[in-house]
Amino acid sequence: METLVKFIQDEFVTKKEFPQFQAGDTITVFYEIREGEKTRTQFFRGTVIQRRGTGASETFTIRKMSGTVGVERIFPVNLPAIQKIEVNKHGRVRRARIFYFRGLTGKKARIAEKRR
Repeated sequence: METLVKFIQDEFVTKKEFPQFQAGDTITVFYEIREGEKTRTQFFRGTVIQRRGTGASETFTIRKMSGTVGVERIFPVNLPAIQKIEVNKHGRVRRARIFYFRGLTGKKARIAEKRR
């Protein structure tokens, strides 16, 4: 059964090519918003907290600070509204899911940049 589902996902789900990113990276996601008949592009820039799932059901969570309030957004990788993803900074973290990042504020909430 799993092989059938995987085959259908590979054949019929259109995949977009995005740059590689992982937890700790700072990225900007440009996505399309429809308001009635009009469409506009909006962006969401923040730190990737996790990537979860595989194939068509893969998602990633981004966290940013809006003033003093933390805002998180979950994006499916295959969301048709996503136009592009830009990697602004590669962060150096030791975990794949950095949920501890939610409790950090100020200078403690900085992530060291990975040298490439």
